[in-house]
Amino acid sequence: MTTHGPSSRNAGTPVQKAAPAVGAVFLLVGVLGFVPGVTTHYDTMEFAAHHSEAKLPGVFQVSVLHDTVHLLFGVAGLALTRSAGTARDYLVVGGAVHLVLWLYGMFIDHDSAANFVPVDTADNWLHFFLGIGVIALGLLLGRDTTGRARPAGQPTPPVCAPRSR
Repeated sequence: MTTHGPSSRNAGTPVQKAAPAVGAVFLLVGVLGFVPGVTTHYDTMEFAAHHSEAKLPGVFQVSVLHDTVHLLFGVAGLALTRSAGTARDYLVVGGAVHLVLWLYGMFIDHDSAANFVPVDTADNWLHFFLGIGVIALGLLLGRDTTGRARPAGQPTPPVCAPRSR
């Protein structure tokens, strides 16, 4: 006899599929940030400074800190899929963090010590579009069948087929 607990019953919700997909992309980006050749000017990579000229893939400025954050965000996306609520929260909060990074990058002087992430114009706009897109995924896919957003941690109700008479 097979028993299905709450996590296995809900493992297939759309938001629970989207969160690990986003996480996997961030894991891949984090790993690629440490690959010479994929990351141009790899030998100039700094831990956390705007002096880093390392760019992934020749466009987005990266550092050891930036790549490590990508890896951690990716792992979180894979880990937070047990419930639809945590998967949705990962996407919404992660998107909000990207919007904060966008604002941060828009208002700091890119040549100052405040640019420790580091970010450049390409990163800024990528953070903006990622923030909007990831929040949209979390909100749209995290809705229940009535069109209302589910409270965090609340499992998706089981879907029952109508009986035929």
